[in-house]
Parts: sequence; C-alpha cells; structure tokens
Amino acid sequence: MKHLLKFFKPKKEVNDEEDKETIMPIVWSCMDMAKGKVGALIVIERSVSLNEIVQTGEMIDAGVNKLLIENIFFKNSPLHDGAMVISNRRIKAAGCILPVSHSMDIPKELGLRHRAAMGISQESDAIAVVVSEETGRISAAIKGRFHFRLSAEELESILAKELRV
Repeated sequence: MKHLLKFFKPKKEVNDEEDKETIMPIVWSCMDMAKGKVGALIVIERSVSLNEIVQTGEMIDAGVNKLLIENIFFKNSPLHDGAMVISNRRIKAAGCILPVSHSMDIPKELGLRHRAAMGISQESDAIAVVVSEETGRISAAIKGRFHFRLSAEELESILAKELRV
C-alpha cells in the first residue's frame, strides 16, 4: 500500500489568486508562441506524480512566468524539443521526455508533440498544453481527450476548471 501512495499527492487547496498567477503566464506565453508558430509542450502535474518524467529533463525549479516559458521554447534553445513540467505552481524541469500515444484516433496531421501530450494524459491525470509549430494552434490533452483550437479565454477556462479538481 505504501508503494502505491507515493505516486499520489494530496489534493492542493484551491487558492484563486495563486492559481491565476500560474495559469495566466501559461495562457499569455501560449498565445505569443502561437502567433510566432513556436512549438511548445507544457505539462501540468496534478495528483499523479510526474517525478520520473521530470528526471528525464533539465531541472529548473522556478516560478511560472511568461518570459521563461517563451525562452525555453525558443527555436534555438537546447530545451525546446522536450516537454516542460509544472508542479505545485513551479516550473520543475524542461526538455523532458514523455510517453508517446500510439492511438490510431490521433489525426495523422498532428505531430510528435501532440502524440506525447496524448500519451501523458492517458498515463496520468496531468494536463498537457500544446502549441503547434506547424499551424500555431493551441490544444490541450486531458484524460486522453483533445480540446483543439483553443482561444486564450478557452485555455484559461479549461486550466482554471481542471486545476481545481
């Protein structure tokens, strides 16, 4: 039983102001990256631990802020190809390797970022936000399901709702 418990964290208390301080930099940076067609994959940990995923990347442990997110995913950044993991309102790591979904339901025109987003959302309760390098569109994978072509308002609403669970 102890072995199973280490994979689950207690639910965090809801704090609207702190949640907004985490959510809004994600939304703003995704909007800016979408305009510039800069690809990104941001994974937000919830109750299922992503420590094994975090260990595949470079440790950062910084507050969530727009400029840092955009710099990590800048095309010439050494960390831009992997996923960023956010946990407890902090950017824990970047350049992380995610499990890839082999589902045949994922449209063929979607790339590896989308397959990785779906994979982590199928294997954990994490939220994965993707900015497509090809189209500049923003998607979110939650519980093995995609939400496509998200506006800033839709992304903010989804993150606010899902992070309160």
